[in-house]
Amino acid sequence: MASLSNAAPAPQPKPLHNPTHVLIVGAGPAGLCAAAELTEAGLGVTVLERDPEYVGGIARTVRYKGWRFDIGGHRFFSKNEEVTRWWRERLPGEFISVPRLSRIFYRGKFFDYPLKAKNALLGLGFFTCVACVLSYFWRKLFPIKPEKSFRDWVTNRFGDRLFSIFFKTYTEKVWGMPCEQISADWAAQRIKGLSLTTAIWNAIVPQKKKPGQALVKTLIDEFEYPRLGPGMMWERTAADIQRQGASLHMGEEVKRFERDENRVHAVVTTNREGREQRWEADSFIVSMPLREHVLAYDPPLAAAAVAAARRLQYRDFLTVALMVRGDNLFADNWIYIHDPGVKLGRIQNFNNWSREMVPEPGTTCLGLEYFCFEGDGLWTMSDADLIELGKRELEKLGLVRAADVFDGAVVRMEKAYPVYYPGYDADVATIRAAVEKLENVQVAGRNGMHKYNNQDHSMMTAFLAARNLKGEKWNVWDVNTDAEYHEGGESSASSAGRQVPAAVNG
Repeated sequence: MASLSNAAPAPQPKPLHNPTHVLIVGAGPAGLCAAAELTEAGLGVTVLERDPEYVGGIARTVRYKGWRFDIGGHRFFSKNEEVTRWWRERLPGEFISVPRLSRIFYRGKFFDYPLKAKNALLGLGFFTCVACVLSYFWRKLFPIKPEKSFRDWVTNRFGDRLFSIFFKTYTEKVWGMPCEQISADWAAQRIKGLSLTTAIWNAIVPQKKKPGQALVKTLIDEFEYPRLGPGMMWERTAADIQRQGASLHMGEEVKRFERDENRVHAVVTTNREGREQRWEADSFIVSMPLREHVLAYDPPLAAAAVAAARRLQYRDFLTVALMVRGDNLFADNWIYIHDPGVKLGRIQNFNNWSREMVPEPGTTCLGLEYFCFEGDGLWTMSDADLIELGKRELEKLGLVRAADVFDGAVVRMEKAYPVYYPGYDADVATIRAAVEKLENVQVAGRNGMHKYNNQDHSMMTAFLAARNLKGEKWNVWDVNTDAEYHEGGESSASSAGRQVPAAVNG
């Protein structure tokens, strides 16, 4: 991998001392990619992972009685050809091509996703459609001024009725805050190409491709996927690095980084039995959550960095995997649940990702996804109660009979989504300045950098960090985190960050 299209060379902020042994904290995509790059270069590598069983982080595939399911769905698609080639070389012959279908479920009906205004209006029925159009024209006559919130922005362009149907419920489930508290800036980034005026015009006058306009195949059509789930990629990578001489230690939780001025000498961990161990190395690549990373230094980093780290926020995630009698329940890979009467946010149908993840013919594995905060009512529910909740909500929605569910399992994923709260970027900048003073420490990955990025972007940050240890000069923070291509196939090379909400200012 000679270059990365979304990152540019930059002056290296600190010397890295040509290490012979590197310690990597975290065995997610970032940590394992850094380890693979370094072991192939002949360096000694030690990887420490907090989880006692699984590698892959949020991109793991959980195994339960022969069933396999993801923590969310993980499509393998990247605009970067080098990342795509790396995937294929790591798992030759193991990828399948999966037809992609995802829809919104609302009041017992399916609507296209990405949302198409024509489909949305026609699917709502005549009277609701008329009410939506009237609501739209009302807001054109009496817009909300000034536009501060997500709600303001959406209702001004689509009316109050369409806002409440297609925007309000799911947004609030994911981010755990009212739409009135989410900045209008996020709506402007997130919602593109959707207009009632255009939809009505298209319904009357069929649209034709313009001369010379190419039809681009995007993720709307299909995506690649390892036949046994994304964890297959990271399990293989973990095995590969160990064959090449790296050591991987599971169940080791970092307690502190020991440093002397601007140089770290060791990491101290505890295992599940409470046994403490000290790990020395020449250089360190850290992909553990940035908050915990910064707060673990002994002696502490600068007071401003510590205060900034304490302000970092995360959104947590639950997967309730239910095994159901019957297959062909619905054609979707995943469904967004916009019904406000249930807590459920999204459903993954793993039969439609790969049949090999489902061991029993005539059955289905559904992954019910709940967004929450660690310690809240959902998070603290027992596994048995969460399974019963999932069964009740599926039946309430009319998608599955509770009696057809014959088994289930629950996975809790802490810090699944770094939150972009007002001032988060200044806090991250403060932390970054403090960490970059440490001459033998680099960060990588989603939580390691507090960036709401994708699997391929986490990989790229790790490759660059590893290359810096081999004498190259890259700025890992320059890796583009744009994720727009995931839905519409469009992208902007200048996009500075993934589309995530910020709170209202003023």
